[in-house]
Amino acid sequence: MENITRSIETIENEAEKILESARSQANETLAEAREKTKKSASSKLNIDEVKAESASIIHGAKEEAGRKIETSRLESAKVESRAKEKVDEMVERILNIVTGVG
Repeated sequence: MENITRSIETIENEAEKILESARSQANETLAEAREKTKKSASSKLNIDEVKAESASIIHGAKEEAGRKIETSRLESAKVESRAKEKVDEMVERILNIVTGVG
């Protein structure tokens, strides 16, 4: 009878160890899940920050491109105006030469 009692106690002890191990593993799994959730939440914030910074960079680049385009248009208009003046001067010279005025 003592053997049976010892066997039952041994089985109960082993069951207790198995339950404790299972609890420990469950707690570790929960802790890992919490940590992953925290990392995921913080990485979402980082992604949002990156998106905001990207949008800001794109906006700034578009503004700078717009300024450069406008500057190029103004410079082009000046060059075109000078070219017309030069053509007008040349036409006048040619007319003067042809007509004998100059």
